[in-house]
Amino acid sequence: MTSRPPFPDSLPRRLQFWVSLSFCALLAFSAQAAELAVGDAVPAFTARDQFGKEFKFEAGLRFLLLGFDRGASKEANRKLAELGPGWLEKTNAAYVLDIHTMPGVARFFALPKMRKFPQRIVLGEDEAMLSPFSRKPEKMTVLVLTSAGKIQEIRYWDPATEEIGSVLK
Repeated sequence: MTSRPPFPDSLPRRLQFWVSLSFCALLAFSAQAAELAVGDAVPAFTARDQFGKEFKFEAGLRFLLLGFDRGASKEANRKLAELGPGWLEKTNAAYVLDIHTMPGVARFFALPKMRKFPQRIVLGEDEAMLSPFSRKPEKMTVLVLTSAGKIQEIRYWDPATEEIGSVLK
């Protein structure tokens, strides 16, 4: 019994290559983690803050702020600093800043600046940890969570134009 080639012999080799490559790319994209939605449980994760202390995400947190946009994150840092140390913890919130694409040299200069902020900034250094979270340009993602760690609501905060109290209620 002879096996048949996966493509008809009439297709040129170059076209066969591109069709195969496109199929593989489609499989790779569909295999990526799906974006979390309302009702989904936030996966437990562990990361370090700007002081090197370990942070563990566990059920019980009420709000999870995620900064993916550099401009929005800078403005959020400024506004959160005005609220003073411990404000996030009192509000039962945590703030995760995406730094996974930041080059090592930039981190060398950025981390000392982050240590000057009174609020705890959890450093998102792992792309796989951050990929399931939705994001919008020039906005902070704010997840409102249930006591079981499931997403109750997804909000987007523009720290340049909105007060934090308007999204953490």
